[in-house]
Amino acid sequence: MTASDHAPFARDRAPYHAHAPFAGVPAARIDVLRPGMVAILGAPFDWGTTHRPGARFGPKAIREGDYLEMDGARPHLTAGVDPLHALPVVDIGDAQLAPGYIELSLDRIEQLVRGVAEAGAIPVVLGGDHTVTYPSAKAVADVIGAGEIALIHFDAHADTGESHYGQLYGHGTPMRRLIESGAVPGRRFVQIGLRGYWPPPDTVEWMRAQGMRSYFMADITRRGLSAVVDEAVQAALGHGARGVYVSVDIDVVDPGMAPGTGTPEPGGLSARELLDTVQRLGRELDVVGADLVEVAPHYDQPADITARLANRVVLELLTGMALRRADSG
Repeated sequence: MTASDHAPFARDRAPYHAHAPFAGVPAARIDVLRPGMVAILGAPFDWGTTHRPGARFGPKAIREGDYLEMDGARPHLTAGVDPLHALPVVDIGDAQLAPGYIELSLDRIEQLVRGVAEAGAIPVVLGGDHTVTYPSAKAVADVIGAGEIALIHFDAHADTGESHYGQLYGHGTPMRRLIESGAVPGRRFVQIGLRGYWPPPDTVEWMRAQGMRSYFMADITRRGLSAVVDEAVQAALGHGARGVYVSVDIDVVDPGMAPGTGTPEPGGLSARELLDTVQRLGRELDVVGADLVEVAPHYDQPADITARLANRVVLELLTGMALRRADSG
């Protein structure tokens, strides 16, 4: 399969693949993408999980986590812009993966995201577990320039493990793989929301040696989220970065507001804090790619709380990007 062969929402996909585009935006083949467009795509992959599986159902749930009409219009009540029209946004469907085959599936995600980036469009990847950030961000970096993009990472967990059960690829290792590959150097990594009891001290020391900036929930509690994000923005703009990739693990939010995830960790951000922050990043930074991962809807019943929040995280990021484009136009 090549990127140009990809057909969105084909009928021969697995049952967990999405059957309709995000918010009713146009479904499009990758060969119609043009510079400045945003392409939403799904990566229904969860064979990198080490605790609760189910994130393969995430892309479908995120697309459907909305009570409004699927009409391709979402005018933002306070921002005064419809990001789906202003950018504009299309949905190219889900990557065609091979369940259980980690490296083959990651190769297919990377190939699809690279096709989007080569067209000059901005990929927004709906996961899937956090393993998918490795091929997605790497593909964007390969097109823009290896080592030339920054990455802002929202998560309860650092995802910098050396390996998982002897395997290089899993949802606890993607950030380490990105640094080791040269796609995103450690000095251009910013992490927000870390907490809990993992990773171990030797991994934390490795992170510091790479120059990664890691903001723990304790830092946010002590200093305030706004001050932390101020530093994150400055760090992302520093070192001559040619764009920023934003990766949001929904477990950065407290599980009381986002229970539908594979590795819940108490004591996280509120839903409101995350929504406001991603809109701010979209407006203040040149976002060249993004992903939203670890939505596992089977743990989200009966109210679809997490999927609905994830849907709005995507919309708030796109709203910020649309405002940035309007400001610069």
